[in-house]
Amino acid sequence: MTRKVADCRRFPSESGCTLTISGSEDEVVRAATEHAVSVHGHEDTPDLREQIRTLLEDEKATV
Repeated sequence: MTRKVADCRRFPSESGCTLTISGSEDEVVRAATEHAVSVHGHEDTPDLREQIRTLLEDEKATV
């Protein structure tokens, strides 16, 4: 299973958020959505979840 990553540093924000979330795709989408709503003031919608899903990247393997 390839872990996915959502990294707030990739997106401009007034708060300068540096949170990075990694895990399975569904876990990351769920957690990133909760974060976007509670910290960044977004509304939890299917469109937000889909946008987050499309922005996920594969986690780079560490040795």
